[in-house]
Amino acid sequence: MDRAAVHEELERVRADFRELVERADPADLRRASDGTRWNNRQLLFHMLLGYLIMRALLRLVRLFGRLPPAVGRGYARILNAGTRPFDTMNFLGSWAAGHTVSPRRMVAMFDRTAARLHQRLDAESDADLARGMHYPDKWDPFFDDYMTLADVYHFPTEHYDFHRRQLTLTDLPPAR
Repeated sequence: MDRAAVHEELERVRADFRELVERADPADLRRASDGTRWNNRQLLFHMLLGYLIMRALLRLVRLFGRLPPAVGRGYARILNAGTRPFDTMNFLGSWAAGHTVSPRRMVAMFDRTAARLHQRLDAESDADLARGMHYPDKWDPFFDDYMTLADVYHFPTEHYDFHRRQLTLTDLPPAR
């Protein structure tokens, strides 16, 4: 995926997230989502979380992309071994934040995060975007065994689009 496409999808998702949150009433936010143990508000936070963790993911690729591949493979194996605790923390973190972070604050967080990601993406060289590392592919269905920095920039949008289909909002606008 090229830089312009990542910028476009990031803006699409940012606008979509704002619309979803602003259209949702309190009853919508409390309603159970489809296929998760979260309610819609918690799932919306989880969708945001995919973008919030990007700074850490980008740092990992920058670090491990410069190390011998065997080091990255070993790190990914260690992380894969911890999939169960990761899944528990992932669930509990979104559950708790979905109860405490207001929808209005989620939108502000998304806007700030998207702006930072646009800036960071613009600062990446083509060589940086081509650098990659092995990933814990058991942690998320959108993590591949090996991902370039460009792949990592695309990851949260795949994650977002997948979970968007699980929302059960009354007035769910069509996906953009």
